Amino acid sequence: MTRDHTDGSGHVRLSDHERALARLMRGAHLAGDHDLPRLFEEYAASIGVTPIRLYLVDLQQRVLVPFLGPAGPGKDENPETLSVDATLAGRGYQRVEILTQPLDRGRVRVWVPLLDGTERLGMLAATLPGAEDLDAHDGAMRTRLMTFAALAAELVMTKTLYGDTVVRLRRTAPMGLAAETQWSMLPPLTFSNGQVTISGGLEPAYEVGGDTVDYAVDARTAHLAIFDGMGHGLRSSQLAAMAVASYRNARRTGQDLTRTVRLVDEAISLSFGGEAFLTGLLAELDCESGRFTWISAGHPAPLLLRDGGVLKELHVEPSLPLGLSGLLDERPSIGTESLEPGDMVLLYSDGVVDARSPTGQFFGIDRLVGLVTRHLGAGLPAPETMRRVITSLLDHQQGQLDDDASLLLVQFRPDGTALLP
Repeated sequence: MTRDHTDGSGHVRLSDHERALARLMRGAHLAGDHDLPRLFEEYAASIGVTPIRLYLVDLQQRVLVPFLGPAGPGKDENPETLSVDATLAGRGYQRVEILTQPLDRGRVRVWVPLLDGTERLGMLAATLPGAEDLDAHDGAMRTRLMTFAALAAELVMTKTLYGDTVVRLRRTAPMGLAAETQWSMLPPLTFSNGQVTISGGLEPAYEVGGDTVDYAVDARTAHLAIFDGMGHGLRSSQLAAMAVASYRNARRTGQDLTRTVRLVDEAISLSFGGEAFLTGLLAELDCESGRFTWISAGHPAPLLLRDGGVLKELHVEPSLPLGLSGLLDERPSIGTESLEPGDMVLLYSDGVVDARSPTGQFFGIDRLVGLVTRHLGAGLPAPETMRRVITSLLDHQQGQLDDDASLLLVQFRPDGTALLP
């Protein structure tokens, strides 16, 4: 139990909970990612919620995999991989909700989403003596579990930079070298603040080559890009990697949109000698005014969604694909659109709409838009909407995509609370 925060002389004292957090953080300074389960168990025992378990979602967001320490499961434990689409834990993951599950002897298991910002990493499972303990004392335990889940997610993300335990855990199939290159450069696929929400999707997860997305959100501007490299395999991934690296370099040196496109074009042309190219769409959103500007280098036009449907395609005169040096002697056309609060812009590659079923039916823009608007209209958060669109796309081609497929959904002035438990 937590003791008083002051002693007889009026000096502030640490509570038991604060001491436990301090031990966890101190231990984390000298820990690898493989040490985290042990640290989490020690912290959980100090606040009376053992056993505790983290489940991390796989790359395709189909299953939740138990995160175990090097010693494996404890005595009488047999943690299983959980389906995102067919379990209570999966429902909590989909909807970013805290859920309870009755156990024996009156105990309950509490499922808490693991979030890095608004990027969903998995679920935390904690066991309490009784259901009433979760919200007793003004919800103290609920608050502690949410705080613990937030801290655990941050530690998982941070420690992943120093080891491969978590990376291997989240893979359910061998990854090709081209996909390894792409995933190493991807930003988190979900971001949200009070002004903009960004959520992406990419498939095939273990063989993707030339498709990629990138973004950065500054104090006023959201910078967005989607690229689709020619061909498949390693060369295609190298092409996309060079595009992202040159895009970031130009963006981080403060170049405007036109100059950024030219610099990406030059980098691709010089690196591949005019023998390779990629399409791309580079955009900026003024997060205060809603002014959306973009340049298309031979890429499909983004879609403006409003009030549950497509308002229009955002057309602009496209330039030649990047890498053909077609932009060096001319100024590319820049499109401009004023967004209203709640508007969404959907960027996609042709591998999405051109995907064919075994009977030859295209996935198509209408199906894409229908899925996005239906899931968002049902109250699902943006990352879950993207997950379900990708799942539908894979189902459309019976799990075998003929081409890479990428999506990037941008929401202006969204309701960010839908992304938090």
